[in-house]
Parts: sequence; structure tokens; C-alpha cells
Amino acid sequence: MRLASLLVVGATLMTQSTAFLMQPTTIRPSRPLYSSFVGDGSDYSSKESDFDDDDDLNMDGIPGGYRRGVGETPTIELSPVPMSKNSGNRFVAFVWDQALDTEGRNVLDLHYDRIRHTEDHVLFCRKRNLYNETFNNDSMVDILWSYPILASDLKRVIGHAMCLESKKLEHVQECLKEEPTIQSLTGGDISNIPLYRWWHIRDYTLRQDDGRFGTPCMMLALDKEAEQGVGTLRQELNEDTLEYLIKSERVIAAGPLHLPTAFKDDPSSLPVGDLILFNAKDRKNAIEFVEESPRAQAGLYENMRLHFYNSLDVTGKFVSDDPLSENPCADMKEAMEVWGYPVHDDQTPWLNW
Repeated sequence: MRLASLLVVGATLMTQSTAFLMQPTTIRPSRPLYSSFVGDGSDYSSKESDFDDDDDLNMDGIPGGYRRGVGETPTIELSPVPMSKNSGNRFVAFVWDQALDTEGRNVLDLHYDRIRHTEDHVLFCRKRNLYNETFNNDSMVDILWSYPILASDLKRVIGHAMCLESKKLEHVQECLKEEPTIQSLTGGDISNIPLYRWWHIRDYTLRQDDGRFGTPCMMLALDKEAEQGVGTLRQELNEDTLEYLIKSERVIAAGPLHLPTAFKDDPSSLPVGDLILFNAKDRKNAIEFVEESPRAQAGLYENMRLHFYNSLDVTGKFVSDDPLSENPCADMKEAMEVWGYPVHDDQTPWLNW
């Protein structure tokens, strides 16, 4: 009997509630409404209430003066990011200061000389990158990135690595000959600068942002000669290596290094090593990561170099202006705009990675 009574009472309440909901009502706040979040994203408001009075409620009963369908941003269909006219072949050059120096300078002098040439180097790179159909269109090389390489104590710069993209190898070589730091070290002689084709792995599951899980680190590993019995070891470990890199969730960019032949599909452009950019908590963590890779474990590499590195903004698009301090980046951008270079994002969309 008790259960039956409860069911009857419940049915009666549901009927009353339904009838109430069907009646037209006008909801007005009976007291001031408070909120810990205001429209500008702050958790502080100088007003006692977020709403001054009932007039702030619009026709739909929504506070804040919002009008549905009025003032909304129209949908704009964006076109795909265009490819650069120089895309197609990526090369990587490694500039080791002490190995290239022809004047016998000590490591500190080389470090300070490199610092003095940094602004010239960045300007040089931007002049190659900033072009369009009407200005500087004869630039035949895109410099995708330039990373100053640090010594083990992280207090000195001992060289740099550059990734260059161009249709032809000869354009890359001419570009390197004119680079200010190389001019300072060798007078433009690039015969002793290691240069490789880089087959950048484009698997999206591999990519992680710089510094997300540590400090950016670079591994340069070169294979043993074929006479040392490595045979097809590199090809056999392709899948295992890719799986290892993906599962690590720390890779910034990676890919095999090939001989720098004039044509990309030249069969003599054999793989000779690997370049892996990744994040590491510290040097010990970085060493463990590279030594535990499948190719290192299998004994493929003749030698491995491991360095932390810095980044330079060689496009002028990724450094925010600081109005409270001296800002050479802004000065450089302003100067290049005066000279006629296309410095704005909509003028060089292929650089908006």
C-alpha cells in the first residue's frame, strides 16, 4: 500500500510540474547576479554585479547585451597555404667554428665573433626568405631554420646548423658561400662544411613542439661504412626506428641524411646518417634517448654528436614586440619594410608555418 501511495503522489507532482512548465512565464532576476568570470577573461570586476539592471536582458532573455544573429563574425573560407617557389629539396649544413677557423682563434674569441655576427646572419636569412612576385623574386633559397649549437657547458656557441630549401643544389652552395659567419670563418670557402640532403619525416604523429617536455636537443649520427658489415641494417630498422621516435613523444623533427647529389632521385644519393631534433630534460636524459634507439643499439652508427641548441627567428614572424625594452627585431622589420621587403604575413603566406 505504501508503494502504491508513493506512486500516486509522484504522478500528481509530475502532473503539476508539467502544467507549470507549460504556462508562459517571464523570468527576471529577483536579486543581483554575481559571477567570478567577466567578459574580458578577468576574475575581478569593480562592479557589485555583472549586470546593472533588468534592461541588460535582451529579447531572448540572455544577459550581456547579446543579440542572436547580430554582429556575429562571418564565416570565411580560407585557401590552403601555398607552397614556396623554392620547395622540393631540403638540405642541412653544419658549421663547426673551430674546425673551419683559418686564423687560429681560441674558443672564446670564436664565440664572441659569432655573437657579433648574429644580427648579420639573421638579416641575411630574412633577405632570402622575404620575397614575392614583385620584390626579391630572384631569391632561390628558403632558409627554414637556423640553430646555434651550444657547447656542453651551455655557455658558448660552437657552431650552427641550417636547413635550406631550394630547387637546385648549386643555389644552396652559393647561398652558403655568402653567409656572414662562414665569410668570417673561411672567407666563403664551403669545401669543408658538411652538407646533406635531409629527407624530413612528415608523419604528423611524430611532431612535438619545441620545449614542451624539456630543452631542444640535436643528434647528428653518421653510419658506418658498408665495408664494416652494416649492409642493409638501416633499411631493416626503418619501422622500428619510426615507432621508437613516435612513442617517445618528444621529437621536434627527424629524418635521414643523404649525400647531396644534384638531383633528389639520383640513386647515388645514399643515406649516410640521421638528424633528430628532440626535447630532453637534461644531458643524461638526452644521451639515454639516443643510445637506446634501435639503430644505435644495432651498431649502425660510426659516431654520434649530441648538442643542445638555440633558435633564431630567421623569418621575422615569431618574435613578439616588447615595448618596454630595446627591440632589435622590430627595428630590423621596420628597416626591411622601408627597403621594400614583404614583411607582413599576408605577403609571404608560405612562411606562416
